[in-house]
Amino acid sequence: MVNKENSCRDVDVRPFAYAISLIDGKWKMHILFWLWKKEVLRYSELKRALGSVTHKMLSNQLKELENDGLILRNEYAQVPPKVEYSLSERGKSMMPILSAFCRWGKEHMPQE
Repeated sequence: MVNKENSCRDVDVRPFAYAISLIDGKWKMHILFWLWKKEVLRYSELKRALGSVTHKMLSNQLKELENDGLILRNEYAQVPPKVEYSLSERGKSMMPILSAFCRWGKEHMPQE
């Protein structure tokens, strides 16, 4: 009989845990989805696309995604200030995963 506790120790969970840590959060996958579909969005456009997200939550999630290198924040020196967000190359490299996730959802979504 295989000891389940020992077999779990043989699995390197670190890559999975790291990848999940980058997208962990209620809105991060939604933000990445909209930037994937629209390429460049201003803060107000993102907020509108996400609907019920609060200003504080959106701001925090965007900062985390930027700090993790998944999105780019471009600020233009003008009045009023203009800030645009887009996927970084690192963020774009996640899009095949997001695409597969969308395909899975389409195939398994309950029929209305």
